[in-house]
Amino acid sequence: MSAPDASDGGEAYREGVVDLEGAAVPPQEWLLSAAERGNPDTSIPIWNTGNTVEPLIHGQNYFDRLASEVGQLKSGDHLFFTDWRGDPDERTSDDGPTVAELFSAAAARGVIVKGLLWRSHVDRLAYSEEENRNLSDDIEAAGGEVLLDQRVRRGGSHHQKLVVLRHPGRPELDIAFAGGIDLCHSRRDDAEHHGDPQAVKMAASYGPNPPWHDIQLALRGPVVGALDHSFRERWTDRVPLDQNGPIATVTDRLRHEDLSPDPLPEQPPDPPECGTQTVQVLRTYPAMRPPYGFARLGERSVARGYTKAIKRARRLIYLEDQYLWSKEVAQLFAEAMRDNPELHLIAVVPRHPDVDGGFALPPNQVGREQAVELCRQAAGDRVHVFDLENHAGTPIYVHAKICVIDDIWCSVGSDNFNRRSWTHDSELSCAVLDDTRDEREPRDPAGLGDGARRFPRDLRLALMREHLDRADGDDADLLDPADAVEAMTAAADRLRDWRDGGRVGPRPAGRLIPHETERLPWHQRLWALPAYRLVYDPDGRPWRDRRHARW
Repeated sequence: MSAPDASDGGEAYREGVVDLEGAAVPPQEWLLSAAERGNPDTSIPIWNTGNTVEPLIHGQNYFDRLASEVGQLKSGDHLFFTDWRGDPDERTSDDGPTVAELFSAAAARGVIVKGLLWRSHVDRLAYSEEENRNLSDDIEAAGGEVLLDQRVRRGGSHHQKLVVLRHPGRPELDIAFAGGIDLCHSRRDDAEHHGDPQAVKMAASYGPNPPWHDIQLALRGPVVGALDHSFRERWTDRVPLDQNGPIATVTDRLRHEDLSPDPLPEQPPDPPECGTQTVQVLRTYPAMRPPYGFARLGERSVARGYTKAIKRARRLIYLEDQYLWSKEVAQLFAEAMRDNPELHLIAVVPRHPDVDGGFALPPNQVGREQAVELCRQAAGDRVHVFDLENHAGTPIYVHAKICVIDDIWCSVGSDNFNRRSWTHDSELSCAVLDDTRDEREPRDPAGLGDGARRFPRDLRLALMREHLDRADGDDADLLDPADAVEAMTAAADRLRDWRDGGRVGPRPAGRLIPHETERLPWHQRLWALPAYRLVYDPDGRPWRDRRHARW
């Protein structure tokens, strides 16, 4: 089934997507229509059916697949990518090529390589200006074109992590990667969670090689065309790349930066259908001046997509997130749990922020403390927040951005559960429904008639098994939401008690620990709250939407 046109509001799809047994999953109940997306300036498809989606859990799995797919590109093929940070020397494996070598070799073979990297704040503020500039220079020296993109709100960033590989004349080979994993240091960890040998400096509690939990999706089918289109909208936008200030403009000109994107090759037709997953591409673009040509009032389909799906939750919202900030976002969970007395929230978050320091740490802490407390006031013991540690006891930094609702709808992307990701930075996420019904009990956990679906359930189970140290298939007690909550809570309590008891005896299985938040003293809250809301979690909505509390 081809993707609906952005102008028809999805009316042609009101009959639903039909699985192999004839039971309909109504995508219009879970996914956004064109009107609900709220961006009349884009022509991106509302959603695409007939895709194959594969979760690549851990950076090493992603880098292995990326290196394999890029290595097969031939002259005339396309490699398009966007990223928040790219380190040219980041290795794709212990003895494999670096990111710069991998992409440069493709360009040297005649592959059309185009990239957009966030121009970034300066390195002395612990950002990645030089890294992104160096990756750009390396690839351009080989014949590609990688531009530094500063078309963001002041204080904002381009946070999308996307790679699109097209094979004109061989569309069955087309593939895209989207999710939370950057092409940079610290991301290449594996299931053992000993960290990337090439590490960024983080809070001391994470050690010299911070363990890192993350996920990227590999997507095949018509959705690759939608992701290609999303890249092209940014690339061809007429807003100047260096729009934010004269200092950046002068610096770029002194460095002879390329500020004029060359034309892209004609976009190939969408790849053929090849699977059972329906995918909707969700994005965040802020309202700003000068406006994006493809989103003159911004786009907040990430926020709207989550809002629509969360309102249909009945038994379990499972999420993993780097931040879980913002009272506005937490309010959605709180209201859903108030309205549905059997609904539980499981959240897996980092134990500590990624930064230390008397100034940086309190604003990071106060946002999560507010969000978790709001949820607990609404639902008490139905809110379960965990963090992770490896078998050596080192905390694992959770960078994943995942949400699974009632084993029906799920999303993986670059966006965090905070106001910044939902309104202020650029973000990209993929919401997934699956035609294939999962016949394991409970067959319809939400009781809405949609049934459990194979991809979201398998994703949730794979993540839970990892956190519980379970083998593949050892998940019979995780299928029912209530049983899953009990299993994860019991395992986390055992590991916490063993740790607090002096680590006597064998270490209990699992990596989960109950997450602890504490209220900051008043004198820290006095300045940390304004700093958090204005700097760490700003609002990129137009004033009218802010006043009316709408995304």
